[in-house]
Amino acid sequence: MRKHISDLKTERKALFQYGNLESVIRGIRDHRPLDLNAEEWRQAHPKARFEEWRELAHRCVLEGLHYDPGPLDLRAEILERQDRPNYTFERVAFNTTPWIRVNGCFLLPKGIKRPVPGLVVFHEWGGPILFGKERVVNTGRDHPVLKELRDSYNGGNYLADEFAKRGYAVIVIDAHHFGERAPRGFNGIPASFDPFALTLDEYHYFQNLVCQQLYLGVRQLNWAGTTWMGVNYWDDSRCVDYLLSRPEVDGRRIGCTGLSGGGWRTNMLAALDPRVKASVSGCWMTTGDYQQIYNVEGAIGTFCLLPGVWDRLDVPDLTILAAPNASMVISGAQDPLFPPEAQKEAARQIQAGYDWAGCPDRFANNNPPKPHCYDAELQRDAAAWFDRHLRDAARS
Repeated sequence: MRKHISDLKTERKALFQYGNLESVIRGIRDHRPLDLNAEEWRQAHPKARFEEWRELAHRCVLEGLHYDPGPLDLRAEILERQDRPNYTFERVAFNTTPWIRVNGCFLLPKGIKRPVPGLVVFHEWGGPILFGKERVVNTGRDHPVLKELRDSYNGGNYLADEFAKRGYAVIVIDAHHFGERAPRGFNGIPASFDPFALTLDEYHYFQNLVCQQLYLGVRQLNWAGTTWMGVNYWDDSRCVDYLLSRPEVDGRRIGCTGLSGGGWRTNMLAALDPRVKASVSGCWMTTGDYQQIYNVEGAIGTFCLLPGVWDRLDVPDLTILAAPNASMVISGAQDPLFPPEAQKEAARQIQAGYDWAGCPDRFANNNPPKPHCYDAELQRDAAAWFDRHLRDAARS
């Protein structure tokens, strides 16, 4: 039976609580039915099949996005092509909805037999908001804030480039409100500017102005009738469409990965899009109750606000929804954003879900003694996971 939130303890001191309103929030959480949590639902329906739960939970999350732009023509085009030692770099553009057209970077490996497996790679949430895809792709230009981020989180590497060098076609776009899609033309933000050309002082000044608009952006989306994650999920799913549109890519071997907010987008895309056959989620796994008593303020971004979902499911259910497709979850034991107890409980629930789905070996919990990062060692772990489930599986 699920514990009351007040009975949960963490070995770390709470980073944020809600003062005199904390008891109100805990009362609300304890009152949640949580009826579509895999473990709770299975206890209530002991003779039911995994597929029955997955259908119900999938519908709940998909409806909770409050967004469905419908089918469309990508109208994809290649804007620029560069030949690089291990891969071809392309700047591309395509529609994700009738009202959104995104620019992306597409990396196509050289020297291996085609069609090749493909990956959607996501950038982080935290960090320099005026850059998105440039955090994880070498576009040929750099900035001190990008180098600092790479050194801190990714062992100095461009994440997408590392996978391209290992034989994967990679697509990367900006999340809504990041990079080229950051708001411009109001609140002192110029209508047009080149973030690469900004000095550090200028960069931090404009970064602050754009960050101030994050929750305004969420309110605007909610008033338009949707959610932040709804926009991002459908944009990310169109990235799968883009990979499938390329004859050089094997549409039966698609994966996705990212760190932090990119790990969260990985969880969501793998949960809802069955074309994603393997995923590696970096440093975004917890349980709602543990997160509530430890650190909501610093870890739960606007991506995560899904009315009608979190009273019925929990975060580990997203990864369980991906079964029988392969999922690795990376949780740094020293990650200050998520308590160790939540990491362990989430992994336990996910493994039980994969056992129930009849594919226990298709989940891996990678829990190294590391902080919030996706460093070179973890990149090698992820590549081995993708090789096993996207490359080696095709040879067997």
